[in-house]
Amino acid sequence: MKALVKTFAAAALIGVSTFAMAAEGPGSKSAKANVNLSTADFAFEHYVAVTTEGESAGVEQLFAEDFSQKIQTSNAQSHSREAVVKSLKKQKGEKLNCTVTTDIIEESVDYMIAKVTLKFENFTKTDLVTLVREGNSWKVSSSVNSYK
Repeated sequence: MKALVKTFAAAALIGVSTFAMAAEGPGSKSAKANVNLSTADFAFEHYVAVTTEGESAGVEQLFAEDFSQKIQTSNAQSHSREAVVKSLKKQKGEKLNCTVTTDIIEESVDYMIAKVTLKFENFTKTDLVTLVREGNSWKVSSSVNSYK
């Protein structure tokens, strides 16, 4: 009798969890997360978290449609919004082993220019980030990286 009760209990748990997963719908776990980008400071903090701490929520909403990234080295490179978003999604959960410092260089009602310095053991990466206000939210419109 106890075995029969356990079997029915297990079947009920499986049924409830199946209905719960079905209620979420397909792809709901990968649905875009809404991140508060209502101020330049919030957007900049989120950018730093995405690029240095492996944060993946709201990556698509963080970058402007015309976003571009330039990397200043002896072999200068440019990357599109799609390439950067794809790369950052792959880094989900990976925290960089570096010291991060940030400075706001200039800020107005519609744009912000900020500097992110990542100090690694053997080199330093400097990222100049431009954020712009688009409607009621802020987006990263460009990033220029250099290495020393």
